[in-house]
Amino acid sequence: MQTTCTNCGAKYTLDDSKVGAHPRVQFKCAKCGQTTVVDVTRNPDRTRQTSPLPSFARGEMPKMDATIISQTPGLALPRDKTITLSIISGPSKGLVFQMTKARAVLGRTGADVEINDPEISRWHCAVEVKDENIRLKDLDSTNGTYFGDERVRAAELSHLAEFRIGTSTILVTVLQKT
Repeated sequence: MQTTCTNCGAKYTLDDSKVGAHPRVQFKCAKCGQTTVVDVTRNPDRTRQTSPLPSFARGEMPKMDATIISQTPGLALPRDKTITLSIISGPSKGLVFQMTKARAVLGRTGADVEINDPEISRWHCAVEVKDENIRLKDLDSTNGTYFGDERVRAAELSHLAEFRIGTSTILVTVLQKT
């Protein structure tokens, strides 16, 4: 099992034969001396499948650059609602981002929503809004995007939906404007 220290990001390989029977494992980092707890019950290879794939999940994602991120046709925020992304656990707990455009990229650096989490890719995932539909898309991240306990490439989100990237959990809130 591959893992990293949550404090300094040092990479470790844990012996699967010793880890497999335990739902959680902890180890002390040789680099920084901090203890890391790893949740073993999640299987990153399990993927939630939808058949047939919704149209937003079909096709290859092009390599991301600033022009692709700003050009997404057909997306639009609802006029009568406010959509907020709140980080409810992880290193950036308490960060709240109100969506002001129909697509927000979440990531470590250079993203619309920057999250200080060493297990998050530079551009990790995107939240896209088309009227009443909120879609979560993984942007070929290294550690994956999780909805529920499943690793997903894409998912439909609604009010009070939660998803996880790295060690951070994000809550989606949709409220009627007053």
